Amino acid sequence: MDSKDVEQQLAATSTVVRATYVYPYQMHGSLAASCAMADVKPGHATVWSATQSVYPTRSIVAKVLGLPLESVRVVFVRGSGCYGLNGADAVSIDAALLSQAVGKPVRVQLSRQDEMAWENFGAACAIEQRAGLGSDQKIVVWDCETWATSKGGRPGYDRPGNVISGMLIGNSLEEIKPRPAAEPRNELRNRSNAAPSYIAGCVNGKCNGAGAVRSERVLAHTVASPFFTGPLRSPLRIQNTFAHECFMDELSARAKADPVAFRLQHLSDARLIDVLKAAAKAAHWEARPSPKPNLPRSGIVLGRGVACVVYEGNNGYAAAVAEVSVDLASGRVIPKRFTVAADCGPISNPDGLRNQIEGGILQGTSRALVEEVTWDNKRITSSDWSSYNSLHLDLEVPVLDIALINRADVPATGAGETAITLVPAAIGNAIFDAIGIRLREVPFNAERVQSALRAMNRRPAATGSWLNSNKEVTELA
Repeated sequence: MDSKDVEQQLAATSTVVRATYVYPYQMHGSLAASCAMADVKPGHATVWSATQSVYPTRSIVAKVLGLPLESVRVVFVRGSGCYGLNGADAVSIDAALLSQAVGKPVRVQLSRQDEMAWENFGAACAIEQRAGLGSDQKIVVWDCETWATSKGGRPGYDRPGNVISGMLIGNSLEEIKPRPAAEPRNELRNRSNAAPSYIAGCVNGKCNGAGAVRSERVLAHTVASPFFTGPLRSPLRIQNTFAHECFMDELSARAKADPVAFRLQHLSDARLIDVLKAAAKAAHWEARPSPKPNLPRSGIVLGRGVACVVYEGNNGYAAAVAEVSVDLASGRVIPKRFTVAADCGPISNPDGLRNQIEGGILQGTSRALVEEVTWDNKRITSSDWSSYNSLHLDLEVPVLDIALINRADVPATGAGETAITLVPAAIGNAIFDAIGIRLREVPFNAERVQSALRAMNRRPAATGSWLNSNKEVTELA
């Protein structure tokens, strides 16, 4: 998407703000390792699998066994959940091949290390942002460029090479082929939330964005990944929204504006405006710029942050306010309260909807604070629950306050991934509000916070306030 005037507008604005955000590979991390059983006989095969896609799995098993499709039966059995994609398809291929080789039923169950080292991880991303502020401190132009890793994914009906087992027996995976950027067709759909919520999203004369900024450019790249990747709850939406909503917070700080009021100035979508106002009201939002004034240099400090999104461009509306504490000695971040307002159209089961939102908040908190795949030059090193961190069962659960907007006069939309999409951004903005330091890389673990605090303390006192001494955004004349 390109309004064709971005460079001209950036050159004309009084202030240009730039920032780069990084989101790591993260695991699906199924609680139990994947398992499948196969019984392959001459001319016929039965596979018992916890796959999420019985019919595509049937197709790929038939393909790798060299059997007619009608001779293969896949029976779904309950297995470990995955919020996207775990090793269920890989073990289905393994079990079928081994059973064919020995002529007997075979069960394959991955070890913990195999599951975590060879699953299809959630994609790592880097997102570059540029925006220009006018003399009235409103956003005049927004330029966003994203890089998302990809390798393999769901096998579908004809791509067994998209999972590790299918690739190892010689099947090709879906290739990433560089090509020139293509102009968008028809209209903005924003299915991966690559476009910020604050741009007008005008394509071919039709504006489908949720915002008011009309000088806009969004360029998205898919790059070859060294690791297999696959959809992980809110795939690419959580990564992109983290970058957009944190950058919006940086822009509001640069404008010395209240983060909620600044967002409202740049939104045009009535339903997104409504959830943002509802979340702020329920959270008893104090209107002021971030970070808090007179920041202390020791002890435990508190902060609040906000984020909002139209999920997938039109598939749900949500806003979240996160309240956190930060221990300046240890760097530990503890979420204290989340307030979320959600609009998914008509609500048939309020309790079920709250459960979805609460689960999304907690999973998003884990991904925001501690989860990250690690590796050395030989192997994945985060291959068990000691080396791959997630929230522990003894977590002191923060207060979860959910405000539901019930609209009976519109079509129903999704709700399973709206809340999780906002959590890393809301927590990152709350950390900035508490300590005046902008962290642009997830997870916000204690080591990363401590490192940022040490870097701040090493800066010369003559550079001014704590915020100014750690001012990382680049302002171009």
